[in-house]
Amino acid sequence: MSVVFAVRKAVRWRGVVTAATVAAVLATTVGPAAGSAAPPTPDHVSTATVLQEGLDELHDLGVSGTQGLVRDGGQLTVARSGVADLDTGAPMPVDGYFRIGSTTKTFVSVVVLQLVGEGRIRLDDPIERWLPGVVAGTGNDGRHVSVRQLLQHTSGLYDATGDLAALRSADEFLAHRFDHYTEAQQVATAMRHAPLFVAGTAWSYSNTNYLLAGMLVERVTGHRWDTEVRSRILLPLRLTHTFYPGDQPTLPQPHANGYRQFEPGGPLVDTTVFNPTVTASAGGLVSTPTDLSRFWQALGHGQLLRPAQLAELRRTVLADGFQGIRPGIRYGLGVMWIPNRCGGSWAHVGSMPGMSTLAAVSPDGRRSTVLYLATELADPGPAVAVIQRQMTLLDDLICG
Repeated sequence: MSVVFAVRKAVRWRGVVTAATVAAVLATTVGPAAGSAAPPTPDHVSTATVLQEGLDELHDLGVSGTQGLVRDGGQLTVARSGVADLDTGAPMPVDGYFRIGSTTKTFVSVVVLQLVGEGRIRLDDPIERWLPGVVAGTGNDGRHVSVRQLLQHTSGLYDATGDLAALRSADEFLAHRFDHYTEAQQVATAMRHAPLFVAGTAWSYSNTNYLLAGMLVERVTGHRWDTEVRSRILLPLRLTHTFYPGDQPTLPQPHANGYRQFEPGGPLVDTTVFNPTVTASAGGLVSTPTDLSRFWQALGHGQLLRPAQLAELRRTVLADGFQGIRPGIRYGLGVMWIPNRCGGSWAHVGSMPGMSTLAAVSPDGRRSTVLYLATELADPGPAVAVIQRQMTLLDDLICG
């Protein structure tokens, strides 16, 4: 979904995770460091301090609960701050489940690019070839929108989530949070709007693009997009805590509750229970920091794509809508390039009501980080402060 970061003042809970917990998390990983935690090093201690202080500062800015993870090679640093439940004051989980929102797009793009590498589709195929009559009406024409343009957000297609009643107010959220949607329904909603621009001439973030990408995967393979994500990515990487819940509106334990403020000065609403079919292939996956960090490292190391397709993934255009977050942000095929003081990182942001994440990996694939925030705020001042602090924390963690 759209890039929204939210904040709230809450009861403080702090603490770097103990070495025993780190060892337990490491025991679930694959790779040379699986099963045991390496002795702490000065760099590791520094990373732990930077991560903990950053999460604490985000909490001080008003985020109810945060969790973060850095994976350097096979070594983990994990931390948390704040609370998982504003009513009970329960601490944030160490490696809890959360809705990853638009970070789902990176998984879907990888599947599409794998199909390209297998010769089953081409990036420059018009979407009309695979989904005839779907992108049509009100000036939309699938004959002139390519697969590449969908993945890169240069299609010009209207973002269907802009019409969702559940995102307009707290009352409408509570009335519509269990509604079921199909990708085709959401795309049909977008087709009632004229395109924003001629495909390929500009950039505009649109969930419609990845709803269509999910439909494309199903048309080409005969299987739903989430089935292909599971067989092509989750099972090979042993990402056992990542899944698409379909109509299941609740999260597994452990998890933090998500909270969203729907208007400036308004109350914070518990948005934890929510039907994720509203975004499906554009933002419906559930994961954990550990799983996400392993996915991003695998992507960075070239484990998921052939060299030609990895190069296509990293062919970027200027992401006009993200320049206010940081000048120079660019967008490839389901990935963002975020410049920083040591060059940059490959990343993606994601949000679902009350939950937001930022996941990134260094260009060499060695160092990945995942930051998760359990609130969204409509008050612009604190929200901007949270975004900027999150970005500087990302820089500090990636650059080391």
